[in-house]
Amino acid sequence: MLASIDWQFIWEHRQEFLDGLENTLKVSAIGIALAFLIGAVLGAARAHRIPVVSQVAAVYVELVRNTPLLVQVFLLYFGMPQFGIRLTAFQAAWISVTIWGGAFNTENFRAGFEAVPYRYREAGLALGFSRLATFYRVTLPIGGRVALPSTINTHISVLKNTSLLLAIGFPELTTTARSIAAATFRDVEMNSTLAVVYLALVWLLSSGMRQLERRLSVERAT
Repeated sequence: MLASIDWQFIWEHRQEFLDGLENTLKVSAIGIALAFLIGAVLGAARAHRIPVVSQVAAVYVELVRNTPLLVQVFLLYFGMPQFGIRLTAFQAAWISVTIWGGAFNTENFRAGFEAVPYRYREAGLALGFSRLATFYRVTLPIGGRVALPSTINTHISVLKNTSLLLAIGFPELTTTARSIAAATFRDVEMNSTLAVVYLALVWLLSSGMRQLERRLSVERAT
């Protein structure tokens, strides 16, 4: 298979791939950062049973986790104009992966915060900390570390799910590769390059996050 690949052809289209890579990284970076923030806030609300916010977060999680991401992308890009909201492909791209990642991270952080032994929080309150200060000083540092492995998987999925943005024509890696292949009939070269690039991206992200996980790992309380 390697012998049949025209490497010169791939090199000639390197700029298109670099442009697609840049768009993929932009959307992934925004999606991962905002999904992390959403997950931490709503996860805390669910773990601490904050009235109204907890219920709204639960509905949000169920809606997003039980519907395909592609349907959510279509709804944002093709459905919102019917309500007078017109999004560019870039806006629909980062909003959709943010909403998707945020829902999964909400459950990741909820589980992490609930895993913190209640006696730790009682100790914080006994020391005179307010409930908010106890959360920041006790629950967040410990629960965030417990939730880290599952959030890593969610962030990797956010990166990989950017390939679905092909459906709305956003010029990320997959869209770029398929456009070149459609025009040149070089499917082997384009799909092989696409697979290698995604493999490298996921490996780099996973390695970096695993290093962070090892540095922040804590022993679970018994």
